[in-house]
Amino acid sequence: MAVNLVRLLIASGLFALLAGPAAAAPVSDPEVIGQELPPQIAGDRVMPEVPPDSHLPPGVGAAARPSAGERVAPKVEYDPRMLPTPVRRLREQILEAAASGDIEQLRPIIEANGEPPVFSYNDIGEDSVEYLRSLSSDTEGREILAVLSEMLESGYVHYGEGTPDEMYVWPYFAHYPVELLTGPQIVELLKIVYPGDYEDMKMFGTYLSYRVGLAPNGTWSFFLVGE
Repeated sequence: MAVNLVRLLIASGLFALLAGPAAAAPVSDPEVIGQELPPQIAGDRVMPEVPPDSHLPPGVGAAARPSAGERVAPKVEYDPRMLPTPVRRLREQILEAAASGDIEQLRPIIEANGEPPVFSYNDIGEDSVEYLRSLSSDTEGREILAVLSEMLESGYVHYGEGTPDEMYVWPYFAHYPVELLTGPQIVELLKIVYPGDYEDMKMFGTYLSYRVGLAPNGTWSFFLVGE
């Protein structure tokens, strides 16, 4: 299932950031990210504006958002056996819950996480599972479960090794320069996004869809749309 990038960008308020005059400014500029934006309408829902990175836990902002100067191709891994045991177990638990088709199966994983994973740059309320359900076009939340599965079944990168921002991130496109993608890698990308989405990514110079971050200690850090 491909993710409709335009719908996601509008729903998260990122389209106004990227398409407007501020698009020329670095993503890390707090005056751009933190500025007041009018709510963007997606379907019949109105989504809040995008807050600055300071609202995210330490390390999450860096791992979730590729650097504007990140133009070196990272090492891409596909074998989950290469993951640290805590990360591999958490990935398997999330995939099993997603495959069940019951979004409530994510609740014990989220509750066991300590701090809940970051699912949005905006305030999502008290119930993370209900927020995830709201992202689906179906009332059962199965669409977002499919997206989550697709992300975790793709290739991944080990980001920020040896730093406080260290993270395992899926899909690897989140930290892979778009202009360096090979033909086979573009085919991989088009399995999870639409061709029009890929054209947008080339225009903005970065992957713009969902990504998942799992910390080396087996903590689920984030599942969100980045920019």
